[in-house]
Amino acid sequence: MSSCVVIGAQWGDEGKGKLVDLFTEQADLVVRYQGGNNAGHTLVVDTGNGPVKRVVHLIPSGILHPGKTCLIASGVVVDLDVLFREIDQLQQSNINVAPGRLLVSLDAHVIMPFHREIDKAREARLEERRIGTTGRGIELRSQETVYHLDQESL
Repeated sequence: MSSCVVIGAQWGDEGKGKLVDLFTEQADLVVRYQGGNNAGHTLVVDTGNGPVKRVVHLIPSGILHPGKTCLIASGVVVDLDVLFREIDQLQQSNINVAPGRLLVSLDAHVIMPFHREIDKAREARLEERRIGTTGRGIELRSQETVYHLDQESL
């Protein structure tokens, strides 16, 4: 069984989604392995009934390709509100997001509402020294993960 991995070498939009979309035609499994919902990925896929355009933040782009299994892996920071909203929007467009077609690792890191609130409060407190987070709690949740892993090594 062969694998193809698309890894970005810089921050921001560099066309990874387009490459993944091209390779998806030959794939059985499409995996989102890291990151969070701080960026959107605009997808345009011909589903046989003409082109379909959707924006996803967490769900792998392979979901627009019938018969492909998609996995949100353990390195992804998942905001359940965003995930459920994406699932609803895709289902309203008659895109199959049935259990077994979209899988989420039990080890994925979940953003709780307090992560977002703390993120926004930190930014407000820093005023002119703020770093410009998206206020979505992704950085804070990632920090907790690193701290937890560090504590396990003690």
